[in-house]
Amino acid sequence: MTTAALIVAAGRGTRAGGGTPKQWRPLKTRRVIDWTLDAFEKAGVDLTVLVLSADDHQAWDEFSQKPGLILAEGGTERAASVVNGLRALQQNSVDKVLIHDAARPCVSSDLIHSIISALDKCPAAAPALPVTDALWTGAEGSVTGSQDRSGLFAAQTPQGFRYGAILAAHDAHPGGAADDVEVARAAGLDVRIIPGEPDNIKITRPEDFARAERILGAQMDIRLGNGYDVHRFGPGDGVILCGVEIPHEKTLQGRSDADVGMHAVTDAIYGALAQGDIGRHFPPSDPQWKGAASDIFLRHAVNLARKMGYTLSNVDCTLVCEYPKIGPRADRMQAVMAGILGVTPDRVSIKATTSERLGFTGRGEGIAALATAALVKP
Repeated sequence: MTTAALIVAAGRGTRAGGGTPKQWRPLKTRRVIDWTLDAFEKAGVDLTVLVLSADDHQAWDEFSQKPGLILAEGGTERAASVVNGLRALQQNSVDKVLIHDAARPCVSSDLIHSIISALDKCPAAAPALPVTDALWTGAEGSVTGSQDRSGLFAAQTPQGFRYGAILAAHDAHPGGAADDVEVARAAGLDVRIIPGEPDNIKITRPEDFARAERILGAQMDIRLGNGYDVHRFGPGDGVILCGVEIPHEKTLQGRSDADVGMHAVTDAIYGALAQGDIGRHFPPSDPQWKGAASDIFLRHAVNLARKMGYTLSNVDCTLVCEYPKIGPRADRMQAVMAGILGVTPDRVSIKATTSERLGFTGRGEGIAALATAALVKP
């Protein structure tokens, strides 16, 4: 079944201040709209339609270049914008649609999946939080009475529907509904309440930006990857470890310069990205990599991480060998690796251990390296 997200981003959002519609304002390192779109992309929805104001010329230019994103023009009110977005999906065989406010950038993948799953059993489902605080009525700054909170819920989005049912409901509705649930209920659709999330806030007032930043800061995507490599000794007069040439009575053998430490760190980064290993990106059968400097591989891994939106937090590399001695050269290795990785030296750990003369490293037949890399996406 095909699921689409319909992101309503045509409003002006004047109560949020700033002089710019809130969906286009910065939030941490990105704009509000970028966080919202990314949430549905991470959740794996099949299609996304973005409803934009006709006045947002720059946005039309920007998002028309994004593959897989359908654009629709907003209407004079929210309901008209939703209808335009629904109609933009008519040629795509959509079964389920999740209608979401662009100003809710903190929506989680778990909540999105809960709504999608609920639509297998009902025609409509929407998240909400039960009202737990006392409710007052008031006028001119004073309390005028109280309101029973029993059975009251605070509505959230995304509100999910069977596509054909909600399109028909909107076509039949006279307009003026508070949200799409009201439109669905007017058409006789049963709307299932799904537990909402306190962090799924809607940015409405200026102070909401600070709260959203705190929430998103706690939702960072943190990836860990491990790398392991081994190279045997052969005839020679030196080795290269973590980018540093070390005089030695033997050399390490391999298709490239056999920098076992740099290879392990490179594979750790690829692993954190779920992008395989060095062999996938630089096949050993390709003669152009014979004798290649290993920093080529490491720089490729770092650049790939950046393209995928990740920042390298730190790496930890352990060299396993009886000799050469690593300790006196660890600081230099740390500096060289930091320069290639684009981080400060205090984010790079280079250390060594022996295998107590056990195994191939203990017999002096080669060197092994283990590495861990941590990547962070805000």
